[in-house]
Amino acid sequence: MPAMRGLALLLALLGLGSCGTPSRDRDGARGATDTGSEQTAMVTTTGTIAIEEVARYPLPGMAFLPSAVRPDPAGRMLTYLWSEDGSLTRQLYAHDPVSGERKILFAPAGGGATEENLSPEEKLRRERARERGLGVTSYAWAKEANRVLVPLRGEVWVQDGLHGSPRKLAGGDGKPCIDAQISRDGEWVAYVQDDELYVVAADGSGAPRQVTQGARGTGRTHGLAEYAAQEEMGRSHGFWWSHAADKLAFEAVDETAIPIWRIVHQADATPSWEDHRYPFAGADNAKVRLGVVGRDGGEPTWMDLGMDGESEIYLARVHWLPDGTLMAELENRAQTRLQLVRFDLATGARTLVLEERSDVWINLHDLFEPLREGQGELAGAFVWGSERTGFRHLYLVAADGHVIRPLTQGEWLVDALAGVDEKSGWVYFTASKDGPTQMQLYRVPLGGGEPTRITQEPGMHSVVMDRARAVFVDSHSQMSAPPSVSIRKAEDGSLVHRVAVPPDPRMAALELPPPEIVTLTASDGTELYGTLYRPAQGSGPWPTIVSVYGGPHAQRVTDSWEQTVDMRAQFLRGLGYLVFELDNRGSARRGLAFEGAIKNDLGNLEVKDQVEGVQWLVQQGLADPQRVGIYGWSYGGYMAAMALMRAPGTFKAAVAGAMVSSWDGYDTHYTERYMGTPAGNPDGYRDSSVMSHVDTLEGELMIVHGLIDENVHFRHSARLIDALVKARKHYELLLFPNERHMPRAEADRVYMEDRIREFFDRTLRAP
Repeated sequence: MPAMRGLALLLALLGLGSCGTPSRDRDGARGATDTGSEQTAMVTTTGTIAIEEVARYPLPGMAFLPSAVRPDPAGRMLTYLWSEDGSLTRQLYAHDPVSGERKILFAPAGGGATEENLSPEEKLRRERARERGLGVTSYAWAKEANRVLVPLRGEVWVQDGLHGSPRKLAGGDGKPCIDAQISRDGEWVAYVQDDELYVVAADGSGAPRQVTQGARGTGRTHGLAEYAAQEEMGRSHGFWWSHAADKLAFEAVDETAIPIWRIVHQADATPSWEDHRYPFAGADNAKVRLGVVGRDGGEPTWMDLGMDGESEIYLARVHWLPDGTLMAELENRAQTRLQLVRFDLATGARTLVLEERSDVWINLHDLFEPLREGQGELAGAFVWGSERTGFRHLYLVAADGHVIRPLTQGEWLVDALAGVDEKSGWVYFTASKDGPTQMQLYRVPLGGGEPTRITQEPGMHSVVMDRARAVFVDSHSQMSAPPSVSIRKAEDGSLVHRVAVPPDPRMAALELPPPEIVTLTASDGTELYGTLYRPAQGSGPWPTIVSVYGGPHAQRVTDSWEQTVDMRAQFLRGLGYLVFELDNRGSARRGLAFEGAIKNDLGNLEVKDQVEGVQWLVQQGLADPQRVGIYGWSYGGYMAAMALMRAPGTFKAAVAGAMVSSWDGYDTHYTERYMGTPAGNPDGYRDSSVMSHVDTLEGELMIVHGLIDENVHFRHSARLIDALVKARKHYELLLFPNERHMPRAEADRVYMEDRIREFFDRTLRAP
């Protein structure tokens, strides 16, 4: 559920998830055909920004920004996804940093400009990934060969180097090839089709071979990540190539014990529906096993996934090491323990390497890098991330699991591991060392020492390093300037080449002054960060609207361009509203104590911090205390509803979009991490339910939801509406019959923004 805001949205928009953090709750819809480049015929201008611009994607300043930028295997060219017309439909390009020349490397026939020809499975995977892009949306170079893989509309394509011709290896028979992955040597491609794992030679010399058996037609799957892994654990893969490409580890998932949740497509002329196995908090989870099978198939060996004293586990991460060792990260259902284990491939027996424990919860991460050339004490050693001090830091860990030395420390945290240069003895990482609104690249000696900052421009930096660890691709963003992509030297961050992109014509037409970051101190002494969008008219106090997410595992307030192009905030600012965003306690990148303050009691402390934020605005003479509204989506929708009901003296109106109304109706992995189970924490679940507070509702409430939302079901809004009716409380309802967790179709988004504007004009304009 965590919102795609702040750091998470920035990284996803830049397409560099390899050095980022998990992200969730982003836009999605069934059958969307929005390319993001078409203007709606009717343009409604109110204030300084047309309301159609609020609903339009890509965002201003990002239409021509390359995404998924990576060096080619030879290190001479950059490859990336790019749109020549500034739309959401992208193609794969190669870019010569010396000449600046850009050419198409791979373009789908017909452009791939719609979702209509995608299978239901592919559409749902796009939902889990919050993918808006069309055309080519992903690609992967073989790590040790000059061959590129391009999954496209359920088909598997490869191309040899920059000058080869694309060839289709599989797909096109009505059964999509899911999660295609190329082996490190570039010789093989594996994928899942019809619930089983297949392997095909990348040179096209043979037919695909099915290497797993027994799942098809049983309600089980081989090689596909389960819903909770994709939605909540930041793990989209369900199989993994060994380094030598002779074996595949794969996940066997059995969801048959999970009851079916049916979603009916109410707007279809012909009745249709979709069935989902949804793991509700406190109820059954998917049962998972980890098997290893040879590239040619055969009987798999099953790994021992047991954890002592635990009846249920999550398979959090799987790692193949260069020497052929298989490791995995196992998490208990309560998410207070995580074990890194090593397997015997012959028997499946497990050996515990290390264990992490937390009184708060375990935040999963991707901070794991085995050393390839370690000798003596460093033989088999690896770099590992841990929050054992309350802040996520890097440690050098021996093969037997003991910590050789901490590599970083302090009251800040590491976001991502960019790379390890064993030859020169450096570890590169991005972190919040220079403040929680910043993300900079640093390096620290592998032998111990103080970190050195490499990137110098303020803001948010997401990086991908070349294989030699000599240069890195830097995607940089800050409030005062649109994002840019450059190549820089790893040793000092000096500029090698800046990728030139055409100017976005929308930038000249739109008035988008950067917001300002403010700090305030809560009554208990906690420092909180906020973002202010001041109206151009007058000096205040103004009618005020709080834009909220407020949930854990997400951050909104960063020095990033994404803040500047918060188009709803800019639109409302143009109408004369003061718009305010605040990262309350519970939000990410401030350490476990700050994040874990909300444990077992969601919707309480977060609301109190938002109230203190409004009080601060009033004290500063910025907000009119009689005209304060709030809006949010997903967890933010939950927060908006809870704020309206728990703080009726502060908030007069709220727009609650796609909200969770009761946590017993959301999924296991997310909900139980923060709330435990309904049976183990009945008081917490009761107090954290919106329905428990309808009697205190005084202000105006608008509920917004997509009827085919398979993540936060419409059931949440329906349950709240039922409670409101019984309490004889007024509400307004805005439904989108063909939308999932967030409206994706442009016409729906324009209509939604206009209704939100009208709602706040009606409820907050009059003193």
